[in-house]
Amino acid sequence: MTAPVGLSTQEAAVRLAKNGPNILDSRSRNSAWKLLLRQFESPIILILFAATIISMFLGEVTDGIIILAIIVPSGLLGFWQEHRASKTMESLLNQIHIHVEVIRDGKEITIPIEEVVVDDLVALRAGDLVPADIHVVQASGLMVDESAMTGESFPREKAVGEIDAAKPLAQRGSELFYGTHVVSGVGQGIVIKTGRDTEFGEIAQSLNSRDVTTGFERGTTAFGMLLLKAMIFLVSALFIVNMFLHRPIIDSLLFSLALAVGLTPQLLPVIISVSLAAGAKRMAQKQVLVKRLDAIEDFGLMTALCTDKTGTITAGAIRLDGALDPTGEVNERVLELAFLNAKSQKGFINPLDAAIVSSVGTKFTEAKVLGEIPYDFERRRLTVLVDDHGPLMNTKGAFASILGICTNVRVGKELKPLAPMMTELQNLFQEISSQGNRVLGIATKSVTAQARVSIDDEKEMVFEGILVFHDPLKPDAKEAIEELAMLGIDLYMITGDNRFAAKSIASQVGLPSEVVLVGADISALDNDALNEKVKRCRVFAEVDPIQKERIILAVRASGATVGYFGDGINDAAALHAADVGISVDTAVDVAKNAASIVLLDKDLRVIAQGVSLGRTTFVNTMKYVRVGVSAAFGNVVSMAIADIFLPFLPMLPMQILLLNFMTDFPAIAISGDQVDSEDIIKPRAWDIKAIRKFMIYFGLLSSVFDIVTFIVLRRGFHAPDTLFRSGWFIESTLTELAVMMVLRTHRRFWRSKPGKGLFWSSLILAVTTIAIPFTGFGSVIGLAVPPLNLLIILFGLIGIYIVLNEIAKKYWMK
Repeated sequence: MTAPVGLSTQEAAVRLAKNGPNILDSRSRNSAWKLLLRQFESPIILILFAATIISMFLGEVTDGIIILAIIVPSGLLGFWQEHRASKTMESLLNQIHIHVEVIRDGKEITIPIEEVVVDDLVALRAGDLVPADIHVVQASGLMVDESAMTGESFPREKAVGEIDAAKPLAQRGSELFYGTHVVSGVGQGIVIKTGRDTEFGEIAQSLNSRDVTTGFERGTTAFGMLLLKAMIFLVSALFIVNMFLHRPIIDSLLFSLALAVGLTPQLLPVIISVSLAAGAKRMAQKQVLVKRLDAIEDFGLMTALCTDKTGTITAGAIRLDGALDPTGEVNERVLELAFLNAKSQKGFINPLDAAIVSSVGTKFTEAKVLGEIPYDFERRRLTVLVDDHGPLMNTKGAFASILGICTNVRVGKELKPLAPMMTELQNLFQEISSQGNRVLGIATKSVTAQARVSIDDEKEMVFEGILVFHDPLKPDAKEAIEELAMLGIDLYMITGDNRFAAKSIASQVGLPSEVVLVGADISALDNDALNEKVKRCRVFAEVDPIQKERIILAVRASGATVGYFGDGINDAAALHAADVGISVDTAVDVAKNAASIVLLDKDLRVIAQGVSLGRTTFVNTMKYVRVGVSAAFGNVVSMAIADIFLPFLPMLPMQILLLNFMTDFPAIAISGDQVDSEDIIKPRAWDIKAIRKFMIYFGLLSSVFDIVTFIVLRRGFHAPDTLFRSGWFIESTLTELAVMMVLRTHRRFWRSKPGKGLFWSSLILAVTTIAIPFTGFGSVIGLAVPPLNLLIILFGLIGIYIVLNEIAKKYWMK
């Protein structure tokens, strides 16, 4: 059994070594092998392997070895790039830490969540993620959000008791579950299960066996299906034609399969992984950590950003500017009451209390704490019971919440009824709030000696005064909002602060503030009415967590892709409701866990930079998709036409595979390509219709030039099979490289500078392609040395092809 002091450090280390870290996913040691094997699991690749082996048995040993020597390095290239991308993401995710407070050797210490072991004694406070399955041994107002486990939207109070495993999860009142989080209160508990053994771990393992498809993956799948349909039709037709022409069945099969490899998106997963991982790495350099690669697309698609004002629009450097009595005069007693409340409460660590304690210094002494009613977002206040010349309830919270539990007001040494002074107090509150200040109320009530207090005791209290907090605007807040607007992103300010402060802050940074929607109004609206309201409103005040979530859903209903930036306990639901949940590395655990993007700097400009980088990453991915597929489609159509009219195969399978392998290198370099500024001004998404149109138009244009090349080779040079294949090998590769330079940009291609990796890899490949027929390797793979006049004509055709693509993209490339 665990002693009240928890485990010793030594015992915890032994258990960690024996049972392993407290994680849900156990990454297999064979994951690298699985990644390698995945490069060769495509049915087309497997059939190609089989057909190649058969051809070797039938005597074509040299050709078979060459084909295998091309397929295997191509797979290894894909493996190396994907493995590197995986390692990059792993290192980035390691920067996001969730810590847990445990009692070890009788002291409370902070450890990474992975180091929690069975029988650890865990301390829990508001905002903490429950790090394991835990048996509660101490609780004070401990309210836990279990919606991740039970689907119940309202927090559940937890108390000390026995565990009954036979009961449903929602009825286990003395047990906490991994993946849930503390909404309010404090508690301690003993860990009974960790990692995959937890209730959440069992659910996660069952979910891992299902395919959960993201929007990015759906776009990728739709694109793959487009190519698959085209490939099946063209390649099957080509194989039938070859059979009809009585060509050798194995050669025909290998030729058809080689074309299928060229047309199918074999490299697409690699390109996407490399491009997104490279984007994630660049975003990390700009203080933006991506937890899921597919979130980059959603980040780039964002058209609305919902955020609190603290730390984003304001500096987040909250200071206490005044402790005033109900008449607005500075009052030392109000300041002392604020200090006692802030210093005594343990259930809700927050910057307002830190500002109070910091401003007081050593002026006042602490009082003995007799009890506490922790803060929650429904009451919007917290109470401590202290020994201040007798038991005294000391309650601090939102101004309206405090007024609602008071019946009297302290003016000097007199107690006066609240009702006659209500208008005067409201005017004081509005005047101070309208200057952009946050205002809290504070109240007291003397009680008889008692061990604890409850929410029912928060009534008939004395209003003592107000606390005035100021959080200055960030100097560049207005410019940051304008920068977001230039990217097509509307900012919505959602705050729990009062309407007057919210309106003041919004007007200072240029947000439309004529209409301010408050929590009470939101509660009175149904979803349809709220959807209409948010179209005309950018500032929301006095909202609770449920209302935040409703606002997010309403903005989404307008057709916007919504990002939500939050770092507090009350932000978890909104982070889940948004298309993109954004938090910061200093956020409470539950917010970091719910977010898909974590910032290392709480700044709107960092978000703007991240959005730009996200869009850059997606634009580069689309370059490969559009240009690669149109070139491949054009080649297959050209092959099909040539195959019908030529007395020999237009290219050998090994030549097709070599061409595909070599063009993989510039394709991978696309991930680091330069992107024109106008391409990231607005969000972009998968558009299969546009890709199909691009593929057909530019693919057929490519085929026209291929056919012209065929005519030049056969009619002009009377080229035999080896020279024909050399000419087309050079023309096909160089046109694909040239068209990448032209179609990678909407500008005139000479006005858009390509990335160094793309430029140099393309140049090296062009030189290599021209050189191959002049080498011994060229003769081995069946290529002949082309005459100089043929090369000059091919270069001329390629030049004309570049000009026509430059003209065509004005009409066909949107």
